[in-house]
Amino acid sequence: MSPTTTQASDGLIEFFATCPQGFEHVLADELKRLRVKRVRPLKSGVAFFGSKTDGYRVCLWSRIASRVLRVVGRVDATSADALYQGAKALPWQRFAGPRATISVTARGGNDALRNSQFSALKVKDAVCDALREARDVRPDVAPHRPDVALWVSIHNKKATISLDYAGESLHRRGYRVQGESVEAPLKEALAAGMLVWGGWDRLASPARRRAQAKREGKDGLIDAPVFIDSTCGSATLVLEAAMMATDRAPGLSRDYWGFEGNADFDADAFDGLLAEADDRFEEGLKHAPLLIGSDIDPKAIEIAQGNARRAGLAGVVQLVCANIAQLPELLDRFDIDTDKPGFIAFNPPYGVRLMRDSLNAFYKDAALGLAALSEAWRMCVITPDALFDSEIGFDATRTLAVYNGALEATLRDFQLGTSRNEQLDLVTLDGKEVSVAVSSGHAEQFAARFRKMLKTRRKWAAKYGIHAYRVYDADLPDYAVAVDVFEEKDTQVLFVLVSEYQAPKEIDPQKAARRFRDACSVVQTLCDVPEERMFTRVRRQDKGGSQYHQETHQSHRIVVEEDGLSVEVDLSGYLDTGLFLDHRITRVLVGSLARGKRFLNLFAYTGVATLHAAAQGAQETTTVDMSQTYLDWARRNMQRCGFTGPEHHFVRADVLSWVTQHPAGSGSAEGLYDVVFLDPPTFSNSKTMGQRTWDIQRDHAELLAQVVRLVAPGGTIVFSGNLRSFKLDEQAIAALGLTIENITAQTIPEDFSRNPRIHFCYLLTKNA
Repeated sequence: MSPTTTQASDGLIEFFATCPQGFEHVLADELKRLRVKRVRPLKSGVAFFGSKTDGYRVCLWSRIASRVLRVVGRVDATSADALYQGAKALPWQRFAGPRATISVTARGGNDALRNSQFSALKVKDAVCDALREARDVRPDVAPHRPDVALWVSIHNKKATISLDYAGESLHRRGYRVQGESVEAPLKEALAAGMLVWGGWDRLASPARRRAQAKREGKDGLIDAPVFIDSTCGSATLVLEAAMMATDRAPGLSRDYWGFEGNADFDADAFDGLLAEADDRFEEGLKHAPLLIGSDIDPKAIEIAQGNARRAGLAGVVQLVCANIAQLPELLDRFDIDTDKPGFIAFNPPYGVRLMRDSLNAFYKDAALGLAALSEAWRMCVITPDALFDSEIGFDATRTLAVYNGALEATLRDFQLGTSRNEQLDLVTLDGKEVSVAVSSGHAEQFAARFRKMLKTRRKWAAKYGIHAYRVYDADLPDYAVAVDVFEEKDTQVLFVLVSEYQAPKEIDPQKAARRFRDACSVVQTLCDVPEERMFTRVRRQDKGGSQYHQETHQSHRIVVEEDGLSVEVDLSGYLDTGLFLDHRITRVLVGSLARGKRFLNLFAYTGVATLHAAAQGAQETTTVDMSQTYLDWARRNMQRCGFTGPEHHFVRADVLSWVTQHPAGSGSAEGLYDVVFLDPPTFSNSKTMGQRTWDIQRDHAELLAQVVRLVAPGGTIVFSGNLRSFKLDEQAIAALGLTIENITAQTIPEDFSRNPRIHFCYLLTKNA
């Protein structure tokens, strides 16, 4: 296949402007306003045609494009040699001057060209060989800021070879200091696309404000709204907003343009564009609206101020250190009338790279701050959190699916002033009157039920010396959460954990999120615990997949007391706390059975059953689990209570393999075990199990057949699990020589009495 060049019949040049995925149509509209021809949105970019000067103009003025590629030609890419020959045949003397340096970047691939670095090398060799044959001089390669920056895109059997007209990404506006940034910054092209989609440019552009004034029969420009970014970081959004409001070309501060090194560069045309841009910016500065950026981080504000200064916008934007909850104070400080139009845009923390441990607190602050704004205000937000609306109490009027780097996100457009939040008056157990913000009147019913159960459970726990217990367990269908209370042993301070049950598919996830948020607010208020002692586990449907997770993966360990024993729990580091509250009675039973006996704990988790056995005087204990993390946890529990002797064994092993491979008659150094606690998971496909999966209903009889080999005659297996539909294969179990006693009912604690199927428990005794 011969290479094809891309000069159009009308003399126009083919270009392709890349952009963040999701912004293709927004960019297409912008390119049309920049007066280029034949604009066509494609995946991750927009094709268009124009002159060299049009290409310069797009590079200088496009706020949304990431790169502008001038297409040189398309060549055969069915093999490395075909790519080389096709690239070599293109007219490189038209683009590279006699002493030009080059660089080549390749993207994509096919079966023949899998390595992009290799593909780039073949094209580089082809271009250098072609120019050397034509001029007897081989051009130098300059990876950084070359005269001719080439971009190779390989798809199926073709490679498109282009000049990177700007030479490097257009998001580099020229005002940042290399190496100086905040965590999780928003790229400039993405920020600009967000603002254009949200309508800020239509409200703030000097040309549009002038046209609007003319339509209204007024001289000059109509005023633009106030702009605020309350999580401004290094000021990306507020500076992009300021550039739109002052008619500043985004590329005005750049000191490098790839096209300036091209052989056909038209310096006079580009100088004319720069002079026009300077004039427009100078005029636009006279009509700038009030633009404010605030951030809770003083270092971010310091970086933002430097960026504003280098962009020539220090006199336009106001940058202050403040929390988003302080938005009302910020409005007062700048004497802003909230009944007049305003525009707020921000990039909230995602819980992915920053502020994961305080994401809920941020949402509360945001809801509080935004409540100060009237319906005259618009808001635009980028977030991967599909439940963002519910968290802040407003409903988006429209959304757009986009990508922030590799992260799926949505742009969300709001009209403020219509928050669903309302105040709910409560009375705490000690008679204190308090008020809490909720998003539904139904929260009053939950508050009444929770207060009643909290009062009842506290009395019950105090009477029986219980220090970790469940207060509420989805008592009301609309509030499907579990609330657990933990009393720290040494301080008697209360900690609260609220866990969300997965809502049925027919339940609107926004509604479920609002109810969960309301439940957390009510629980925290009635339990009278500060934010740092309130923990949540919530199913949040983030873009890129939902998962049941904590708001933080940072451990928060405390020690609680159970039956006089010190037990470590972790309220935030893992899916479970390390202490199954519904097995409280079961563990006490296990301890009493193990007195003076040899005890085996399989699927031991954090070893609390072993702790009970040791405390009751077990002769020997063996604790088996596949996780070293949990074994270490179990060992800490034992050591904390003084059980450190050699009679206590800890074995890291896949239990299914361990019981199968362990020789019968040598379950311990002394022989068989007298008591076995067997509490396997309901299902497992752990990587450490290889190709096997575990299903308790399907596999329990086979497992018990192996476990019974390790049990002494007359010995006992306490077999428990959490599958609510579980049915014991009594025929198979009896055939193993085991007597069956269903003790489930007597092992359900009072705080789980509403849910008697929370677990099952059988006492299996081996016939003598």
